[in-house]
Amino acid sequence: MLNLDTHIVVDGLLGKLTAREIEIVEGEAVAISDIVLWELSKLVQLKRISIDVDSAAFRRFLRQLTVFPITVEIARTSTALDFRSDPADEIIAATSVVEKIPLLTRDRRMLKSKVVPLAR
Repeated sequence: MLNLDTHIVVDGLLGKLTAREIEIVEGEAVAISDIVLWELSKLVQLKRISIDVDSAAFRRFLRQLTVFPITVEIARTSTALDFRSDPADEIIAATSVVEKIPLLTRDRRMLKSKVVPLAR
């Protein structure tokens, strides 16, 4: 199973993943932190992306995912990471730590982490 960062989800939905990212994701079960749903909605609101989060296609996409809720353990872990970022990214990274699943991200801060399991 892989945990996907918000930008990976966006680029996946838009067909813009790199060949390496496609190779990593193919055949894997995928998951997201529930805060990714908020980030997607916020990006749509700010008109930074054009994805219809109310569409049947988006709902089908969601059914293919495991969506991890923010738990007390994830919240606590997000404050003890070896990097600082925006709270959503910290929660996404902490989800990978707590759930023990690799995170697929392009975020340089997260990629430098020694505690977050990363998909490579």
